[in-house]
Amino acid sequence: MSTYEMRLFQQRKRKKKIEKYAILLLFLGPPLIFFTIFVILPIIQAGYYSFFKWNGLGPVSHFYALNNFYNIITDKVFIKSFLNNCCIILFSMLIQLPMAFMLAVIVSRKTFPGVVFFRLLFFLPFILSEVITGVLWQFLYHPQYGIFQYLLGPFLGEGVSIGLLGNVKTVFPAIFAVLTWKYFGLHMVIYIAGIQNIPGELEEAAVIDGCTRWQIIRNIIIPLSKPSILISVFFSIIGSLTCFDIIWAMGKGDPAHAAEVMVTYLYKYGFLRFQMGYGSAVAVVIFLICLGFNIFYQQLLIKRERD
Repeated sequence: MSTYEMRLFQQRKRKKKIEKYAILLLFLGPPLIFFTIFVILPIIQAGYYSFFKWNGLGPVSHFYALNNFYNIITDKVFIKSFLNNCCIILFSMLIQLPMAFMLAVIVSRKTFPGVVFFRLLFFLPFILSEVITGVLWQFLYHPQYGIFQYLLGPFLGEGVSIGLLGNVKTVFPAIFAVLTWKYFGLHMVIYIAGIQNIPGELEEAAVIDGCTRWQIIRNIIIPLSKPSILISVFFSIIGSLTCFDIIWAMGKGDPAHAAEVMVTYLYKYGFLRFQMGYGSAVAVVIFLICLGFNIFYQQLLIKRERD
C-alpha cells in the first residue's frame, strides 16, 4: 500500500470515527442534558441543602452539619414510616407477586377461554393514575356512602359504620389492598411475557411423563421464568420504597401516622412544614436506601449469571 493510499485510508477511518461520535452525540446528547437537569442536579442540590437548617424561603446560611440526619434516624415517626415501607415490601412478596404469578400461569395460554378479556380486566387498574385510584377507593371506603358500608352495614346494626381509613388498625391493610389491586396487573403482564417464552414442548413432555400441573409449575415454569421474576421483584421493591400518590390521596398517611411512608413523611416536613433542609435530608436517605438496594440487587444478579 502506497503512502497516498495509507493516508486516504486513515482519513476515511477518521471520518467514520467522527460520524460515529456525531451520531452518538445527536441521539444521546438531548436525553443526557434532560437527565442532568432534572435528575442529577436535583440530587446534588438536595444533598447540599441537607446540611442546612433552611425553610426554603430565605438564604441558605444556617449550616447544620449532620444534625438533620441524626434527627431523622432518631425520629419515631420516620422509623414508623420506614417500617411501613418494609411491610409493603414483605406483603408484596408474600401476597401480591404470588397472586400475580398464579394468574399469569392461568391466563398465559391461549387455550384458556376468554384469555384476552381476563388479561385486559386484570391489567386495567394499572392504567388508572395513582391519584384517581386513591380518590376512587377513598370513596369506596367511605364510612357512610361507600360500597362496603352499603353491603356490610345492615349486618352490623343501625348506626355502625365501617371506617377502614379512620382506624389505626385497619387503615394500612386497606391501603395495601388498593396497592395490590393497582399493581398486580403489571406484574402479571411481566410474568406472562416470561411464561410465553417457555417452549410448549416442555410442558407437553412433562404431561406425557405423568407430571401433575403443580409439578410442571414448580419444576418447569418457575425456574424458566426467573428473569421475569427478578425484574418483577425489583420493580416491586423500588415501588414499595417510593410509593406516595395513592397513600397521600387516601388520607396522607393518617390517622396517627398509621399509614405513613417515607415519601409522605418527606412531603409533610419538606413542603407543608417548610423544613426544606430537613426534607432534603430525608430525600437523601431515601435515595441512598434505593441506591444501596439497586447496587446489591445488581451484584446479586451478576453473581448468579457468573455461577
